[in-house]
Formats: sequence, C-alpha cells, structure tokens
Amino acid sequence: MFDFVVLLISKGEVSMYDSVIISLLSLSLIINIFLLIKQIKNNTNERIISELKIYLKDNNLDLIDSVNRKIAESEQKQLRELLTNKLETVERIDRNSNKLTESFAKFSADTSKTLNENFISLNERVSQNLDRINLRVEERLNEGFEKTNKTFVNILERLSRIDEAQKKIDSLSTNIVSLQDVLTDKKSRGTFGEVQLNHILSVVFGEKNDKIYEIQKKLENSMIADAVLYIPEPVGMLCIDSKFPLENYQRMIDVNISEAERKQYSRDFKLNVKMHINDISSKYIIPGQTSDQAIMFIPAEAIFAEINAYHQDLLDYAGEKKVWITSPTTLMSVLSTVQVVLRNIEREKYAGIIHEELNKLGKEFKLYKDRWESLSRNIKRVSDDVDKINITSNKIERKFDRISRVEMGCEPEIAEIEYSEI
Repeated sequence: MFDFVVLLISKGEVSMYDSVIISLLSLSLIINIFLLIKQIKNNTNERIISELKIYLKDNNLDLIDSVNRKIAESEQKQLRELLTNKLETVERIDRNSNKLTESFAKFSADTSKTLNENFISLNERVSQNLDRINLRVEERLNEGFEKTNKTFVNILERLSRIDEAQKKIDSLSTNIVSLQDVLTDKKSRGTFGEVQLNHILSVVFGEKNDKIYEIQKKLENSMIADAVLYIPEPVGMLCIDSKFPLENYQRMIDVNISEAERKQYSRDFKLNVKMHINDISSKYIIPGQTSDQAIMFIPAEAIFAEINAYHQDLLDYAGEKKVWITSPTTLMSVLSTVQVVLRNIEREKYAGIIHEELNKLGKEFKLYKDRWESLSRNIKRVSDDVDKINITSNKIERKFDRISRVEMGCEPEIAEIEYSEI
C-alpha cells in the first residue's frame, strides 16, 4: 500500500484534497507499523502476530478502497470541469465566429455599395464631360462650316457682280465715241478716273466697306489719296491714286504727224508718266504709315496697253519707285486677288481657332485616358484586396466549421483545437 501511495504522488494524478487523505492514511499506516513493531518486541507470541497481520491486511484493504474511491471522484470532477471549459470555449468561439461573419458581411456590403455609388457617379461625370465636349466641338465645327459657306457664297456673289460690272464697262466703252470729246480738260479726266476707281472698289468689296478700303483718305503729310486698301502685314495700308496722261498720248498716236513730232510727243508722254510716278512715290509712300509701295491707276486701257507694249523703261522706272501701274481690268484682278487673300486669312484664322480647340480637346482626351487608366488600376487593386479578404474569410469559416464539428464526448487528447492555424 505504501508503494501504491508513493506511485500516485509521483504521477501527479491526485488533487490537494486527495493528498491530505493519502497523508493521513500514510500516517495511520506508520502508527500501525510502529505499534506492530512494539508489540512484536513486547510479545513474540505467534497468535498476536497473526492477529496483527490480519488487522493490518484489513486496514490496508480499507485504505486502498478509500483511495480508489477518492481518485475516481477526483477524475470524474476533473473530467466534468474539462468538459464544462470545453463547452464554454466552443460557445465563445461560435459567438466570435458569428460576430466576425456579420462584420465581414457588413464590410462587404458597405464596400460594394460605396464602389457602386462611386462607379455610378464617375460614369455620370464622364458622360456629362463627353456631352459638353461633343457639344462644344459640334458648335465650333458648325460655326466654322457656316462661315466657310458664307465666304464661298460671298465670293460667288462678288464674281457675279464683277462679271456684271465688266459687261457694263464694255457696254459703256462701246457707247463712248471719243475720249477727246468727253474728257476735254484735266479736271474732268481726274473726276472720271476717281469715279471709275470708286466703282471698281465698290463692285469688288462692296459699298462703304471701311474695313477693307477707304476713299479720299487724308494722310499724315496732309496729302489725300484717291483710295487706300487695308491689307494685313507685311503690306499694310496701300494707297491708290488715279492718273490720266491723255493729251500727249493722243498727240503721239496721231497718224497725221511726222516721225520727228511723234518722237517728241513720245518723250513728252514718258515725262508725264514719270512725273506722275514721282508724284505718287513722294506723296503716298510714307514710312511707318503706309505701305512701301503704291498703285497708279490709269482709267484708259489703251494708255496702259501702250505703256506695257512699247515703254518697258517706264515699267522699270515705276518698279524702282515701288509704284505699280494698273488699268481698270488689271486693277480689278489685283483687287480680286486681295479679296481672296483676305478671305484666306480670315479662313485661316478660324481654321487656327478650330485647330487650337481640337488640340485642347486632344489634351482633354489624353488627360481623361490617364485618369481612366489610374482609376482602372485602383479598381483592380481594390478587387484584388476583396478577393484576398474573401479567401481569408473562407479560411476562417472553414476553421470555425472544423471547431463546431468537434464531438463533445471525445477524449481530451483527441479533441485538441488547432488554435495556431486560426
């Protein structure tokens, strides 16, 4: 019995209460042994020894039964406490699992709701921006097309007017019997030239179009030009003055004069033309105000043809003085060219505006693309995070399922929980 008690104590399978009982039993055993030894010393009678053995045996049996009962009770109590703790642990784990599941579900719902709201808001803003951009581009293109169409219509109208004016001029020239009968003095010739110049300008550019031309323009040197053209730089303000060297021309082409007289009148004609060229160059070419060139308008096609055909030296001299000689026909061509240039400049200005707006639109689209790609990357990153969270949630759920499936009746060493995996 003493060896059995020592074995129980060494294994550590008894509680504090059991240890006290065992200690009392051990003490009783020692006392009995002491009494037995004392009686053996005092009385060596075999009968007494036999009775003592029987007595010790009975006591040992009672002691063993009592110890076994206490050990069984202790084991049952420990098992009940272990099962109770296990049930409480499982219940706490179930509650925590439910709370965690609810939290994840709420977080997932909130995240989905926020993402949906952000996507809807983003789509609305993108659609609104695209609508505004499309509307602006459409308005600019429509304005450009309308202005271009108006420009072409105006050009066609002006060309038709030029044709009508040319027909009227041709009809007028056929009705004139002789310039000598109509233009009897210099003042009349000057008035005729100015009237014809004004008529050509109004036919080409329209009446009172002060943005393009102006008649009887007073310059800074107090000189008055018959007309000026406002041409964009580098030409600038171009002066036009009407000159009509008729007298010496008529004398020069007279068939009844001698060759010597013809040469003299030819020299006088050249002097008159050069005088007009010098006069225009000195009066109507002003640095800083007018263009560095001017136009001399001769209202008679015959005189202009005479100069171009037989007096190349006059053309060279006029070129040196930056004075260009024109007739009604050539002036109309020059003015039509100027009109086309002005129209092209105006069209190029609007084309430049359209091109600038298209460049701005291209930049906006590029910025939109960059922002969309950035948003796409952010959305992908959030989606990856959601997938990872979902994977982790599934793992935790599987762990909870494994915990909830643990059978309550299993032995403690079999029903261990793998908390490290959770």
